[in-house]
Amino acid sequence: MIRLLLGGVKSGKSALGERLLVAGPPPHRVLATGRALDCDFRARIAAHKRARPPQVAVIEAGETAMTVLRDEAGRGGTLLFDSLDFWLFACHDQDVMQTCLPALRLGMGPYAGSGGPELIVVSVEVGLGGIAAGAAARRFADALGSCNQAVAALAGDVRLVVAGCPLSLKGTAS
Repeated sequence: MIRLLLGGVKSGKSALGERLLVAGPPPHRVLATGRALDCDFRARIAAHKRARPPQVAVIEAGETAMTVLRDEAGRGGTLLFDSLDFWLFACHDQDVMQTCLPALRLGMGPYAGSGGPELIVVSVEVGLGGIAAGAAARRFADALGSCNQAVAALAGDVRLVVAGCPLSLKGTAS
């Protein structure tokens, strides 16, 4: 089953994802997509690593995340995908953002439905504020919105996390 956790920056969505990860069936893995390109982001990644139990395996995938997801599905257990927006950033850097939806469906397809392994997807929700002034920012927001909608369509559980409080949008939060 796919669980989608949406929210703003520092909303608590990753913390909720990590709690759901360790509560799910083993093996537990984190699929990390962010790249530490500055000191602040390196510190954020380090804080995420310290918050996880040491036995949780971390797979750093970047733009190859959908291939890794497809390959990891056969291992079962629970996988935390953190995060969809940083995967899209990585794809944007690789100039393949136009092909993200077919790749996303291929990578996440094995997790859809109640019979598959558990996949927890973290993503920033877009569109709650003003429209970006720059064309590149608008294209990214549009693409992320499309990706979020595609994952939500596959997901059995969708939650919006605001100030650390998860609100159920689809499915039954447990």
